[in-house]
Amino acid sequence: MSESLRIVFAGTPEFAAEHLRALLDSPHQLVAVYSQPDRPAGRGQKLAASPVKQLAVANAIPVYQPASLRTEEAQAELAALKPDLLVVVAYGLILPQAVLDIPRLGCINSHASLLPRWRGAAPIQRAIEAGDPESGVTVMQMEAGLDTGPMLLKVRTPITADDTGGSLHDRLARLGPQAVIQAIAGLAAATLHGEVQDDGLATYAHKLNKDEARLDWTRPAVQLERLIRAFQPWPICHSTLNGEALKVHAAELGEGSGAPGTILAADKQGLTVACGQGALRLTRLQLPGGKALDFRELYNSRREQFAVGLVLGL
Repeated sequence: MSESLRIVFAGTPEFAAEHLRALLDSPHQLVAVYSQPDRPAGRGQKLAASPVKQLAVANAIPVYQPASLRTEEAQAELAALKPDLLVVVAYGLILPQAVLDIPRLGCINSHASLLPRWRGAAPIQRAIEAGDPESGVTVMQMEAGLDTGPMLLKVRTPITADDTGGSLHDRLARLGPQAVIQAIAGLAAATLHGEVQDDGLATYAHKLNKDEARLDWTRPAVQLERLIRAFQPWPICHSTLNGEALKVHAAELGEGSGAPGTILAADKQGLTVACGQGALRLTRLQLPGGKALDFRELYNSRREQFAVGLVLGL
């Protein structure tokens, strides 16, 4: 049996919280948790604790929330915890070399891609958008570069034709924690050694933004279908119809051709729209002030808004 380690955990969103849950159930000693400072959230914009902080507080683990780890004060605070290992998952702050050097066994990171593919902020969505056949989690030894460190362990999962950013996120959030536990055991026993990444194979997963969620109907239907799945549940792809915003929550490849953005058909199966190549059948939509609905429900009550020949995006 491997030794029990003094672990400091650093993470912020729900993906990271799943990893923290696994560590709480492990034989290791969680001496502290680091998470980003509380942020305004919701309609009232009240300060809200991150999912990681909430879980740590519920389990009586000390929480540290420095705005930066570049200051001598923050680094001394971490060093005083005498961690054997720092486990980092979607923390959101840069770790300078001085921090990476503090733990006896260094710092490891659980990254939601098969490195060196999709280094960066949005690997889950970019993998779906690009049409990758698989994704996974890579546990790596951290170094100063962005997701460039030696790879300790990989777990893989196919990307299905139905996967969204949300469904793949949830699956990787189940796979990642066990991979981290396995990697920690290997490090503690000195049986696990990192594999250097091939920088020539690296791709970068840029942060998501709402502007790129606007549907450009001149693009091929196959690309837009992947984009709609990738950007669900955020930032959600959108267009306009009759001057009103139209959010597109789900779509599938359709049949027909015409000027990009033109409605080719509307029935209970969906709203078929011409693209630069092929057509897309929109199956779940959201109108301003309403909730997301299957198109058949909109068609039953508001079919006059979806007349053949109208053009989306104008």
